[in-house]
Amino acid sequence: MTATRDPVFTSTKFVDPTPAPKSVPPVEEIGLTSAPLKSASFFIGQYCKDYNADFMLCKNENNDPEHCLKEGRKVTRCALDLIKKLRENCDAEFEKHWKCLDVKNQDYYQCRKEERQFNSCVFEKLGLQKNIPGSPEGQPQINEKRNPIMKPHQK
Repeated sequence: MTATRDPVFTSTKFVDPTPAPKSVPPVEEIGLTSAPLKSASFFIGQYCKDYNADFMLCKNENNDPEHCLKEGRKVTRCALDLIKKLRENCDAEFEKHWKCLDVKNQDYYQCRKEERQFNSCVFEKLGLQKNIPGSPEGQPQINEKRNPIMKPHQK
C-alpha cells in the first residue's frame, strides 16, 4: 500500500564548501542545463576528444577524485570554448535545437529538422561533423536520414 505525502523541498544549496587545492587552476562552470548540453554533446565529444581521453586514462589510473582535477578542468575549459564558438557562429540553430529537445522530452528523433539545421551550421562554420559512436560504417548516420525506420527493441 502506498501513502501520499506532500513534497518537501529544501532551500539549502548543495555546494561543497571545501576549496579546491591551490595546485589546481580555477575554471568557470559551463552553466548549461541538460538540453543544451545534450544538443552539443556529440560536438563536445569530437572537439574535446584528446582532453576527454586524458581524463579517462587518469581516472583508470586512480579513482581518487583529487587525482584527476587538472585533467577535468581541461575538459571543462575545452567544452566552454566550444560552447562559446557555437554561440558566436550558430546561436539561432543551437537554440532552436536545444529548445526542441527541452520541450520534446529530450528525444532526438522528434527534433531531427532542427538537428539537421544545427549540424549543417556547425559543419559549415566550425568544420565539426556529428559522428555517433557505434554507428554502422558505410551507412548514413541516423541524424542524416530523411525517413528513418524505427524498429522495436529486441528482447
